Amino acid sequence: MKKFFTSLCLMACVLTVSAQSIYDFKVKDDEGKDVSLADYKGKVLLIVNTATRCGFTPQYKELEALYEKYGSEGLEILDFPCNQFGQQAPGSIQEIHEFCTANFAIRFPQFDKIEVNGANESPLYTWLKAQKGFGGFDASDPRGKMMDGMLRKQDADYDKKSDIKWNFTKFLVSRDGQVLQRYEPTDKLSDIEAAIQMQVNPVMSNIMARRSVRKYLDKPVEHEKLEAVALAGINAPSAMNRQNWAVRIIENQALLADVKDMCRHAPNLICVCAPADGRFDLDAGLMGQNMMLAAQTLGLGTCIQTGPIRFLTTNEKAQAFRESLDIPEGYKLLYVISIGYPDEQPAAKPRDVSKVKYIQ
Repeated sequence: MKKFFTSLCLMACVLTVSAQSIYDFKVKDDEGKDVSLADYKGKVLLIVNTATRCGFTPQYKELEALYEKYGSEGLEILDFPCNQFGQQAPGSIQEIHEFCTANFAIRFPQFDKIEVNGANESPLYTWLKAQKGFGGFDASDPRGKMMDGMLRKQDADYDKKSDIKWNFTKFLVSRDGQVLQRYEPTDKLSDIEAAIQMQVNPVMSNIMARRSVRKYLDKPVEHEKLEAVALAGINAPSAMNRQNWAVRIIENQALLADVKDMCRHAPNLICVCAPADGRFDLDAGLMGQNMMLAAQTLGLGTCIQTGPIRFLTTNEKAQAFRESLDIPEGYKLLYVISIGYPDEQPAAKPRDVSKVKYIQ
């Protein structure tokens, strides 16, 4: 019974931690003072557990280079020395800081020494590991093979656990506090830099943040915001600037009521039309991407759909809606975009980078 209640308490603790935001945590700085991570709201964070006598210690130089390059654009590197892996971070935090400034001239903040695994692990790391578990070492990298072999000798199932595996594991956190990626110490710093670039650049971060939203608040979008979205759309490139498209933005709630079941109950709908011969579908597609990215910057959610087209163009229930579009002769309804204030925050789905080949 005692074990049962202990397990129950541990489960409750894990559930509580997993529900927290990164900005709810406090950590100790190198002087032992409490620092709220809420102080870093709006920053892109790279959180690292480090050691001064590790084979990966030279990464301090690369981390400082990242900080010098992107610190002015909103990157913060948060360094947490940890002595749990091979006892490779001995000494006090003051001694560690002196070593790092003398040998690598680091300027990013170093915090007090912590544990990242086990009974005394930092609550911050409990939360980070819950957000992003261990994804494996790169088998094509000799160091990755070495780490895998070493750890598998100690525990054949080590890769099935979310524990931090070694020094210089890194977590990339977006400006809004989402843990985007976990990087193992053998991962290439060039890959991490590319991900950081996507976050510190406002255009890139907007692209990376956009998700297809399928649930909306019962709140119509303000007319001026719809105008801004439309303006972004019609400024998309088109063949010889012919602008072969027609856009209809539905604000009339009575019309939307007739088709809401087919259009995700969105409070507003954008209908994009293009010539029926299909020659300018690409132009219309570029327009849609512009509008969805513009909506993202305005705090709106969108979802592009072609599924409802048959219903909207043929069903008797959609007749009033269809007639209101006043589609130009020779044009077709190509797709619709549901748009509104999101009532969900979909997680990013993994992308297959192997589909990209660089011909050099």
